[in-house]
Amino acid sequence: MHYVKAKGILSAKNGMNIYRGCSHGCIYCDSRSKCYHMNHDFEDIEVKENALELLEATLKHKHQKCMIGTGSMTDPYIPLEKELGYVRKAMGLAYKYGFGFTCITKSADILRDLDLLIKINKKTKCVVQMTMTTYDEELCKKIETRVSTTKERFEVLKQLRDAGIPTVVWLCPILPFINDTEKNISGILEYSKEAEVYGVICFGMGLTLREGNREYFYQQLEQIFPQLKEKYVKTYGNQYQISSSRNYELMNLFHQKCRQYGLVHNNQQIFEYLNAFEEKQEYRQLSLFD
Repeated sequence: MHYVKAKGILSAKNGMNIYRGCSHGCIYCDSRSKCYHMNHDFEDIEVKENALELLEATLKHKHQKCMIGTGSMTDPYIPLEKELGYVRKAMGLAYKYGFGFTCITKSADILRDLDLLIKINKKTKCVVQMTMTTYDEELCKKIETRVSTTKERFEVLKQLRDAGIPTVVWLCPILPFINDTEKNISGILEYSKEAEVYGVICFGMGLTLREGNREYFYQQLEQIFPQLKEKYVKTYGNQYQISSSRNYELMNLFHQKCRQYGLVHNNQQIFEYLNAFEEKQEYRQLSLFD
């Protein structure tokens, strides 16, 4: 871990990353790519020490309320968050100034902040986005080595459902020759149905590999699935967009199951929902008389 001073905290689309780097050990992580100019070891977490100060100053002077997001580059609930609590404090600032909040994670540790998620959702809108890639628990432990398993994430989704927190699932990435199976897609969608998620984001059955994350991915394949590295190299070479040979049939299955289960499966519609700020009527009425 090391600290840096940041010049700003919110992107043009109101996203933030308090941390850079990750210790979850997912073998496919695109954030390892060199194009992101991370000039330190990926597991050496960079902490923006002035993130909370910057965020409060920004929210104080922001004229239009919106959804604040985190988790697009680094999972906000890496183990370091238990020690520092920066994400929880950022969530508290969103609540204080009346902003909505959404985050993407793979960690059951988000339940530590359930009290704040509920408070934000009563005031405005709070959406938890959970990445789920691998229905098989043993396979999950191999490719997402130091993070909550898919079954544990499913239990989180159910607790969020019971607490009235809306949720979205990211069904990605799907790794050719590893988890591109009907059983895998069906299992995750059955979890999504039971947890009553709003929708499931899926960009196709595959993954991206570019300089930085490609080398790491192949290194991990050599250790976990030794026979697969050569197969990947032969099939895909240095392609950026890696698509499963089963993409067509699995995407048909995906859309069919989502329709059957009543899950929104149009990516644009889901992103519009995630970005739409909502202020609850009872809070709006209270604000008029403050």
